[in-house]
Amino acid sequence: MYAIIETGGKQIKVEEGATIFVEKLDVNEGDKVTFDKVVLYSDKTTKVGTPYVKGAKVNATVDKQGKSKKIVIYKYKAKKGSSHRKQGHRQPYTKLTINSIEG
Repeated sequence: MYAIIETGGKQIKVEEGATIFVEKLDVNEGDKVTFDKVVLYSDKTTKVGTPYVKGAKVNATVDKQGKSKKIVIYKYKAKKGSSHRKQGHRQPYTKLTINSIEG
């Protein structure tokens, strides 16, 4: 049994017991989260939403709020003297554990 949910402008395939990383949600660690934007639900039969499956939802528990590894953005223009720019970025995320999928 699996489902495809929409969160943070992305679609993510989830299964019961799976751990996923999504865009940062405004919740505390240990809270329960319910996703009702289920695009596809599959058990013995597959239901595809138009745009979402009615009555389907995914329940999850927040494990952790964090930031991913730092990436370095370095822009450089050749033969322009001192034309360069270095910038770093750490994307915030929310780590979730999927408890149940209801169809």
